[in-house]
Amino acid sequence: MQYRTFGKLDWKPSALGFGAMRLPRIDNDSGKIDEPEAIAMIRWAIDHGVNYVDTAYPYHKGTSEGVVGRALQQGYRQRVKLATKLPCWLVKTADDFDRYLDEQLRRLQTDYIDFYLLHSLDAESWHSMRDLKVLDWAEKARASGRFHYLGFSFHDRYEAFQEIVDAYDAWTFCQIQYNYMDEENQAGTKGLQYAASKGLAVVVMEPIRGGALARPPQQVQALFDSAEHKRSPSEWALQWVWNHAEVSLALSGMSAMAQVQENVAAADRSGVGKLTPAELALIARVRDAYRALMPIPCTDCQYCMPCPNNVDIPRNFHLYNESVMYGDPHELHWQYGNIPEAQRASACQECGECEEKCPQQIPIQEWLKKVHQAAQQD
Repeated sequence: MQYRTFGKLDWKPSALGFGAMRLPRIDNDSGKIDEPEAIAMIRWAIDHGVNYVDTAYPYHKGTSEGVVGRALQQGYRQRVKLATKLPCWLVKTADDFDRYLDEQLRRLQTDYIDFYLLHSLDAESWHSMRDLKVLDWAEKARASGRFHYLGFSFHDRYEAFQEIVDAYDAWTFCQIQYNYMDEENQAGTKGLQYAASKGLAVVVMEPIRGGALARPPQQVQALFDSAEHKRSPSEWALQWVWNHAEVSLALSGMSAMAQVQENVAAADRSGVGKLTPAELALIARVRDAYRALMPIPCTDCQYCMPCPNNVDIPRNFHLYNESVMYGDPHELHWQYGNIPEAQRASACQECGECEEKCPQQIPIQEWLKKVHQAAQQD
């Protein structure tokens, strides 16, 4: 196992962290974890050098923390740093901060959490947490020893990310989505570099984009097959992340022992600057090949916004394009359901104002109908 740096802490994290979001299931029910197999996987990873385990309150319908807690019995807890997250969207009053943390400590069967995160922050949820004085609470909770370091995970635009980073001098780390398809999405490379410049450790989630980059279409696989150094699509994605000096570790949500073994072996081969210029150029061609599969030529220029009927046109198009690129209609169905109803494609009133503004001359109204139709299928 290779070990890296973790911001300003005098501690070396394993290049690979174990994410407990996609543990093996029974009957394909995310709330029914195959516990013996999951525990075997977590312990195998720890026995082979992984020293960071990440979970969260809602994972696997609230059962992940309990399984992780049981996996870390028999001496395993002392061998790892444990991370979990406050479910910010469930917090209604300041009293909820203690209630959730205490429940998580019980679930995890531990007296303390090493790394505690405000979960899935965006601009709106950050402002809500800030107004409830979450940072004041966190200082007291940390002083009491219930967790050691505070961070946050993030899903929003870069501007919101910078605001959150700058709001608190005592952040230890952050967790961002980052992979070779998301250089400019969410926090992106700019956010990665900004956080690192502030001394924060950066934990990367979704390095394989929820497994989507492990199942490339034929034209992408052909590019990987042309490489002199052969790697699986998953390893190409992981090595691209590990190639960045600012990355402290990459989390992988693994659902089978074979994936754990493959990713641990890949982590042992990892390092900053390990990819050659030719290999980085190959990944750039892979990125272009994926993007060529996008059916809607939307550049997210925002010229169509604001919509007079409140439809979030770029977001709807982005979700549809990704579902086609990665061959995952289920993800479109799920993500479309997360869009406020008034902002969905179905809210289009066909006024045509957006099409007059679109520099790409996209037939927006027709595409919005297709997005809504596709999102109804699961």
